[in-house]
Parts: sequence; structure tokens; C-alpha cells
Amino acid sequence: MDFKYPATGICGLSCRLCPRYHSTAESGCRGCKSVSRTAAGCPFITCARKKGVEACVECPEGEHCERWKKHRAIGQEHDSFVCYARLEDNVAYQQKYGLEAFEQAQEQRCDLLRQLIACYDDGRSRSYFCIAATLLDDAGLQDALASGSKISTDMTAGQRAKAMRAILERLAEEKGLTLKLRK
Repeated sequence: MDFKYPATGICGLSCRLCPRYHSTAESGCRGCKSVSRTAAGCPFITCARKKGVEACVECPEGEHCERWKKHRAIGQEHDSFVCYARLEDNVAYQQKYGLEAFEQAQEQRCDLLRQLIACYDDGRSRSYFCIAATLLDDAGLQDALASGSKISTDMTAGQRAKAMRAILERLAEEKGLTLKLRK
């Protein structure tokens, strides 16, 4: 099955905001619909293929699917290596506007994340930046990048990352958010 929106997870997550999506290591992932992941035997992938749908939001079973309900319920309280805190928001957006609009919105958000990684990653901050890109809105990310433009390029990568993390923490605190995975 060919997927039209490869960076939109079948369950509703944005693969673009996952740290493994931005990894250059062998453990890197191009999304749950990539060739390597579709061969892994994920129950959501198997189900989507069987039903001929791109994502759970397109499935006729939809809200009545026990597997999807359980997955979403767990995502409201816990994260894995990727932040699930916006899964319900993602699903609602996909239901209201469609997968194409979601894909476009996430690509814009991913562009902001790529800027954070390119300018401020010290080799240890990528996951943190992915969480920030998941939880903060586009305006918050743009504010962070604007504030970050004042960070001296003479600083070490570690100092630049620490300065950007402080900016993101301040913005998150203003919105009542915590930029860490929920375990």
C-alpha cells in the first residue's frame, strides 16, 4: 500500500516531531509508514493495510476501535521516546480539516524544529527540542527562535543549547507546560 502522507502516523502522531525522525544514526526512522517500519509488524500498520486506510481517522470503525481507544487513553497520561501529549489535538485536527491540512501544518512546525536543531543542538538536545516543538505552538517556537537570534555565535554548542533551552523553558512556563516526557 502506498501512503500519501508518510510523516503522519497511522495513530495520529506527527512523525516529524519524533527525535528518531531527525536522527542520522542507524536507529533513525522516517516515520511509521516508511519501508523499514512497515516491515516491523506494528498492529496499526497491519490494520491500516487490511482496511486500506491512511490513518485511523479515516477508518469506518474510528472511535469504536478498542485498540485505538486504548492507545489514545495511554497517550493522555504517558509518553514513550516521543511525546504523546498532543495526540488528541492531532486527531481532532485531522478529523476537522483532514490529513492533507494536518500534514501541511506539521511540515511548518517541523521547519521550526529543524531551525532549532540546526542552530542550537549540542548533540544532546534533539529530543528536548522535539518535545518543545510538540508542546509549544508555532508562535511560541517562532518567539524562541527570534530570542535565540541574540545568542552569541561565539558560544560553544553546549552553551548555545543551554541558552536556547532556557528560552524554551521560560516560554513553556508562561503557558503552564513542562518540557519533558511523562513516564
